[in-house]
Amino acid sequence: MQVSKWGNSLAVRLPRALVERMKLRPGDEPDIVAAGERTIAVAKTERKAGALARMAARGWTLPDGYVFDRDEANAR
Repeated sequence: MQVSKWGNSLAVRLPRALVERMKLRPGDEPDIVAAGERTIAVAKTERKAGALARMAARGWTLPDGYVFDRDEANAR
């Protein structure tokens, strides 16, 4: 991996094998934490599943035919 400048921030490209293994998609927000002095750990945050679980805990339901995100809404 290589650290690159992206605007006023730094960016790291993730290797394809890691992206495929973690089933990451554009728009996902992985948690990246320092696991050691020069080691990081990456974890995928399941935001959709968490939101649906919180809705179910409150007894809320989605209307028939509702799509949760833009990718699902635009799927053909």
